[in-house]
Amino acid sequence: MDKIILASSSPRRKMLLEQIGIPFNIIISNVEEIINSNISPSELVKSLSKQKAENVSNNLKGDFIVIGADTVVVYKGKILGKPKDKKEAFCMLSMLQGNIHEVYTGITIIRTKDKLIKTGVEKTEVYMRELSSDLINSYIETNEPMDKAGAYGIQGKGAVLIDKIHGDYNNVVGLPLNLLSKLLEEIGINIFKDYIFKL
Repeated sequence: MDKIILASSSPRRKMLLEQIGIPFNIIISNVEEIINSNISPSELVKSLSKQKAENVSNNLKGDFIVIGADTVVVYKGKILGKPKDKKEAFCMLSMLQGNIHEVYTGITIIRTKDKLIKTGVEKTEVYMRELSSDLINSYIETNEPMDKAGAYGIQGKGAVLIDKIHGDYNNVVGLPLNLLSKLLEEIGINIFKDYIFKL
């Protein structure tokens, strides 16, 4: 079985992979995430996930499966990445509160032995409750928003900001496991047969 590499420093993605029992190692890509607003959100996250996976796979020798992922939050066509500072976090949350936004995650899988590449994207709609400025500032003071697209984490304290979602919850966390399993199947890996039922 080829060794699996997660090309991400995200503790959320690490947690989700561990949740389904896939053994893996982490090699962090050094790709600079540049948001190109001239392409669609789905094309952007697919492109960035591919860049991350290729950056790591190009430096590997042997048989590996490399997983790259990228997540963005989109509100009224505007792509929101990670806030640069607390002021930008406040602006993002002020926009999102009381409204519906979308979360897109792109996943790219590269099989190094034959350079086979599979890429997909998942979209989830998120309904955020109405928030006062005081509540937004209190949340920002936890520092949780600072390393997350859209300035909130649904799997953490930010869970109380969300009314409901339509779509894959794990996508909002940062790694849609259903999509990941389908892409792995396309390169011949059945996570149930090869991993989960072997636990």
